Amino acid sequence: MALAKQRRMLEVLEQFRIIVRAIRSHYQNVERRAGISGAQLWALARIADSPGANVGALSRSLAIHQSTASNLLRQLQQLSLVERRRRGKDQRSVQIFVTGRGRALLRRSPQPFIGVLQQALTELPDANLASMHRQLARLIKSMAGKNLAARATPLSDL
Repeated sequence: MALAKQRRMLEVLEQFRIIVRAIRSHYQNVERRAGISGAQLWALARIADSPGANVGALSRSLAIHQSTASNLLRQLQQLSLVERRRRGKDQRSVQIFVTGRGRALLRRSPQPFIGVLQQALTELPDANLASMHRQLARLIKSMAGKNLAARATPLSDL
């Protein structure tokens, strides 16, 4: 590998390390101050933003699988931070609401609720996001070809 290319690769690698450290630090701060994981806090905030939503809506708003959203809800419900209610004619439909305890936890929790990486990404211009998406897709494809990206780790687990 040419020296200039190797130097650039190491610079990019260091940028990834800075991002991972920032994410890790934010989620550790969330757990220390709020007593719940970053993923749980983000889900709680989304539920507070959309009272009465269902599990499917929550999973779409967090860009996670519906079973993952169900697991987060179960954990939040066990902590008495959310409650599920059946409303209306169709009693099969379950709506989700934040409890008073959940609202109090949100008030004292560190921001941003969505996480530092997600917040930073929302602040980028659309053209930058599109370019980053294309470049990361190429990187992931290259890693998948080498079976290095076979398992995806949720950001909250970093």
